[in-house]
Amino acid sequence: MTEIRDFKVFSDLGPKDSAVLDNLVRRIRYGQGEIIFQEGAPAFGFYLIFDGRVKLVKRTLGGKKQILKLVGPGETIGETTLFDKGVHIAYAKTLTKGEVGFIERGDFFGFLERHPGVIFRMFEKLSEELKAFQCKLAERSYNGSKERLARIILKLGESGVELSRTELAEMAGVSSKTAIRTLGELEDRGVIAVNDRAITVLDPDSLQKMAEPFPFVLNDSLII
Repeated sequence: MTEIRDFKVFSDLGPKDSAVLDNLVRRIRYGQGEIIFQEGAPAFGFYLIFDGRVKLVKRTLGGKKQILKLVGPGETIGETTLFDKGVHIAYAKTLTKGEVGFIERGDFFGFLERHPGVIFRMFEKLSEELKAFQCKLAERSYNGSKERLARIILKLGESGVELSRTELAEMAGVSSKTAIRTLGELEDRGVIAVNDRAITVLDPDSLQKMAEPFPFVLNDSLII
């Protein structure tokens, strides 16, 4: 099980400080497919993923969905609302059963006053994700659906995360029909094997030639 010091933002804390922070965390067990927080709901703190996988999803006014990121053990969600005290701009839903911790904003700010170094780690994480989203925005503008899907399939294969075809389409920002057609083409060429939700990468070199990776490496538990 992931512990507090396994989170990058808290990796500099000593055992005593980690224990103090751990006492502020309310841990909750979730089943597969459960909502952690809703889009538009007031944000009172942020969440830590101790076990399992979670997707962060943005809905459009037309009812379409865009998966913003997938997070696993050692990652956080909801931290973007910490400092503006706004509402959640997306909803979080579990992909698998797992354990998620919640830290209330006031408690966390009190901890930060005594441990300001954590703020720099937090900003480092937010900066890293901002760069990743900037790269993804450029990817959406200049790369075709095949290139986008190739990059995500590679990341999923490395992380062992399974998505439905619909979720894969929502992650890449393409239609379900396009995702199904592209997966079929890649399977026919022997690049991947598809079995229900599981996609096995058979020829990673071919996928790497199609994909345009980000110019930096993200945590293995974070897929954007």
